[in-house]
Amino acid sequence: MKSKYLLLVVFAILFFVSNTVIAQKKWAVPEYTKGLKNPFDGNAVATNEGKVIYGQMCVLCHGISGKGNGEAGLSLEKKPANFLALKNIPNETDGEIFWKITVGKPPMSSYDELLTEDQRWKLVNYIRELNKKK
Repeated sequence: MKSKYLLLVVFAILFFVSNTVIAQKKWAVPEYTKGLKNPFDGNAVATNEGKVIYGQMCVLCHGISGKGNGEAGLSLEKKPANFLALKNIPNETDGEIFWKITVGKPPMSSYDELLTEDQRWKLVNYIRELNKKK
């Protein structure tokens, strides 16, 4: 009888650990984020303001050109996102990028309290601009 409980406990632990590892590899965003609309879409002034914010808040980890090769990012076990990689930015909506900036995922911090909603949307614009320059 004890072996059945032990087997059940081991199975539960393995299930939990495997799901945690899978969730950590993919940065899944809530479905509703895909439909969020960027209030600054196409706004060049907002994009330039996003560049300034990027230089203050993001460049240390993500690098000047957005390749994920900033000085602080080099020492991290999990490397920062490369905004120029085809699998990243082009396949995400503005809402998904905004949500990731807002919520964060270790080692990336949440910027919900550090930046205003407008600043985060402006960052989305600039990250898109970086992707266009590749």
